[in-house]
Amino acid sequence: MGQHFLADQNIARKICFSLTGHGNYKHVLEVGPGTGVLSANLVNDKDLDWYGMDVDREAISYLKKKFPGQGERILEGDFLRYDLAALFGDAHFAVIGNFPYNISSQIIFKVLHHRSQIPEVVGMFQKEVALRIASPPGSKIYGILSVLTQAFYDVKILFSVEPHVFVPPPKVQSAVLRLLRRDNVNLDCNESLFFKVVKTAFNQRRKTLRNALKGMQVNWDALPAQMARQRPERLGVIEFAAITRKVGLDMS
Repeated sequence: MGQHFLADQNIARKICFSLTGHGNYKHVLEVGPGTGVLSANLVNDKDLDWYGMDVDREAISYLKKKFPGQGERILEGDFLRYDLAALFGDAHFAVIGNFPYNISSQIIFKVLHHRSQIPEVVGMFQKEVALRIASPPGSKIYGILSVLTQAFYDVKILFSVEPHVFVPPPKVQSAVLRLLRRDNVNLDCNESLFFKVVKTAFNQRRKTLRNALKGMQVNWDALPAQMARQRPERLGVIEFAAITRKVGLDMS
């Protein structure tokens, strides 16, 4: 299922201790707990209410045996499709995990969708993906995931992890990333439209913004002259928000 299970207890503790409590949450949802190497640290933390979610029935059965008394908090389900409101209502919760690499980007998009409830994320990613999320404007790997995540979260790569500490060892490098939700974010634009502008721009990243966003009828005359001639990887969150405010076509 695209998962490589962490087998190093010291790294597991280091990941769990990377949670800061930012946002004063009580609940923590572990995505893809697998054999429970992270879970063992979280279950015993009296300051947290741990929940584990996995799509693998064998993992669920194993976890229920490993952590007796936690049965109701060990959930068989797909995080990408799960109704998180049914689990947490409107309460805040953190997300943590050794994320399956094949869906790690989708996990971030789900987090962004629920950003009002998720003040913190700590997760293991393929290093290439972690670098992309944290990349600044101007980088060749800067893209949709970079802009949208950085619009709402402060992003920090905490440390790298070598392949040999996983079972089976992945063929790629790994890194642990922390997202802390930014307080009082105000893009001063329609946020749904902002997402569409960013995605549309990077879907044609070789084109200038004027050409990439041609169908959105942007009023370029109301923006700095050089902006329309730029390619999307040159612009940051503030510039994309400014463009969104000048979109003439209703994309809702």
